[in-house]
Amino acid sequence: MGDIELEGMMPFVMMGLLVLIVIGVIFYFRNSFKQRSNTNLAEKYAGHKWSSPLDARNKYPDVNAFSFMRPFFLLGLAMSMAAVLFAFSWTSRDPVVFIPDGAMDFEDEMEIEPPRTAEPPPPPPPPPPPVIEEVPEEEIEEEDEPVFEDMDVEEEDVVEAEPIVEEEAPPPPPPPPPPPPEEPEIFKVVEQMPRFPGCEDVAGGDKEKKKCADEKMLQYIYKNLKYPPIARENGVEGMAVLQFVVAEDGSVKDIQIKRDPGAGCGDAAQKVVAAMNNLPQKWTPGKQRGRSVKVLYTLPVKFKLQ
Repeated sequence: MGDIELEGMMPFVMMGLLVLIVIGVIFYFRNSFKQRSNTNLAEKYAGHKWSSPLDARNKYPDVNAFSFMRPFFLLGLAMSMAAVLFAFSWTSRDPVVFIPDGAMDFEDEMEIEPPRTAEPPPPPPPPPPPVIEEVPEEEIEEEDEPVFEDMDVEEEDVVEAEPIVEEEAPPPPPPPPPPPPEEPEIFKVVEQMPRFPGCEDVAGGDKEKKKCADEKMLQYIYKNLKYPPIARENGVEGMAVLQFVVAEDGSVKDIQIKRDPGAGCGDAAQKVVAAMNNLPQKWTPGKQRGRSVKVLYTLPVKFKLQ
């Protein structure tokens, strides 16, 4: 006999049947004792002498519940064993996730420039050179002869010095605004590429952890990906290509759809990627020279009807 496996709600159904059996047994004996007690038991056992006071604890043997102690004990034992068997036979299986063949294969090279960090604005262009206009000779007027003023000073002349007026110093110019903060560079290829969470405890090096992370990412994507009804009805298949940035803290940012098969497939894939920020663990960020950096990640999502 093979192992008993109960999946889904089947254990709860079986436990419910056991409860109903117990309730049925209780009601059956209750009604049976009630019918027996309605008979004239006093006349039946008139003048009967009990050999022991314990024999008369229920007064009449017809309604003595203790006479069924052994059947009750065996029934309870059998139902307890059945409950334990149902509990240990409860099997929880992970749902089968359909992953299309070649889900991570992306042979087409997309010439997409990674987002650039903020650069200072270019300097203003130099002013144009002055234009020299030639004036005709007819328009040149002769200047009047200079008039010379006598500046001689006699001994009797009193020279008064003009009062010196101190001018107020102009207020200092305002300090220049602080330079904008430099945004960290976004890398496209680093020494250690970012990994989907859940495989950091796997034995081995980066290659083994990367392989495990890719498998877990495929399981997550195609388990949570909802095929758009419009695309399913019209038989739309294809590959959506998303690009996003894995930040230094492992969060997913700046999700962009670079290729969309249409019929809502790109938006469906974008929602799944955005929900990665709600996972219990974040991505393992990429590292360059031992330092966590921002990395641009390209992810193909294949839509294939079963």
